[in-house]
Amino acid sequence: MSEVYAVRRTRLRECCNAAGSAAALVSRPANVRYLAGAAPEGAVLLLGRTEDLLVCAGPPDDRSPHNRPDEALRLHLVPGIGGDPAVAATGLAVGQGVDSLAVEEHHLTVARHREIRSVAPGLRLTGIAGAVEQLRVVKDEEEISCLRIGAEIADQALGELLESILVGRTERHLALELERRLVDHGADGPAFPTSVATGPNAGRPGHRPTDRRVEEGDFLSVCLGATYRGYRCEIGRTFVIGTAPADWQIELYDLVFSAQRAGRESLVPGTACRDVDRAARQVLDSAGYAEALPVITGHGVGLEIHEDPQLTPAAMGKLDACVPVTVEPGVHLPGRGGVRIDDTLVVRPEADGGPELLTITTKELLAL
Repeated sequence: MSEVYAVRRTRLRECCNAAGSAAALVSRPANVRYLAGAAPEGAVLLLGRTEDLLVCAGPPDDRSPHNRPDEALRLHLVPGIGGDPAVAATGLAVGQGVDSLAVEEHHLTVARHREIRSVAPGLRLTGIAGAVEQLRVVKDEEEISCLRIGAEIADQALGELLESILVGRTERHLALELERRLVDHGADGPAFPTSVATGPNAGRPGHRPTDRRVEEGDFLSVCLGATYRGYRCEIGRTFVIGTAPADWQIELYDLVFSAQRAGRESLVPGTACRDVDRAARQVLDSAGYAEALPVITGHGVGLEIHEDPQLTPAAMGKLDACVPVTVEPGVHLPGRGGVRIDDTLVVRPEADGGPELLTITTKELLAL
């Protein structure tokens, strides 16, 4: 992997050099991990003129073999207690004869900016903008493998929960059990706070579990994800509890399923991101649910659960191959509940079989 990280850093250095900066300071944790192999708490990465350094406040935790810094990087520990690695890295850059430093201005706080200015008043600061985030959009096969394993773990945890007794248990209890099962099956942890929603809460985007108990006849919507070696996936499913679904539940579920299928089938390299959103959204719009729809149909995933590209009506850009995204349309009807279906897929050309589905738990409307 050392060569992989070196190539990533070279690509960033080329971006910075083209913008007139001989060095870069990377402080956003996910970006540090992408370029250095690990992101100890508070650590920053200096792409210097003469050498690259991972600057930390303390020694990295090396208990996990999959979260260790690239051996090709020199580790610099900030002396004393309470020192800021970003400020220390700036001093190291000046020591290498750098007169211009590119920083992640979207992550750098005002206080940090002032401290950097105080130690290097003559240094010209420029912006990286979202350069690292753009490098992260297209994944290599090792990254996709981590997402695939994370999806398998999430599928397994969800499948086991569905085999247990659900009636009478609270949303909060079920969410905690799912997160425990993720870890039991090898996940680093949940990719985001697990959402379990029942009855009138079902289908609500971003629902935080409550003490409401599962009742017969409820819609039950679950959204969870696993983190594996730092990479995060997402799956969402909706079920009916304890009895045959009512006609309105079948109708709503079939509609959301059709919208989700339309979105999945449009994941072709070269497709405009907004067209993926449109494919799913127009199915629900045409049925009169325009006011009940979330603002986003899907998004990229990776070292963070929300990455580019964004699949929204106003999204810019087109899909590339080897980009993992979610497709997650849903409808929530206030007071009644709703349906959400969410998969993680990898964009693949048709010659390679089309989009690769990572989350494979059935999307059949099951009565549990």
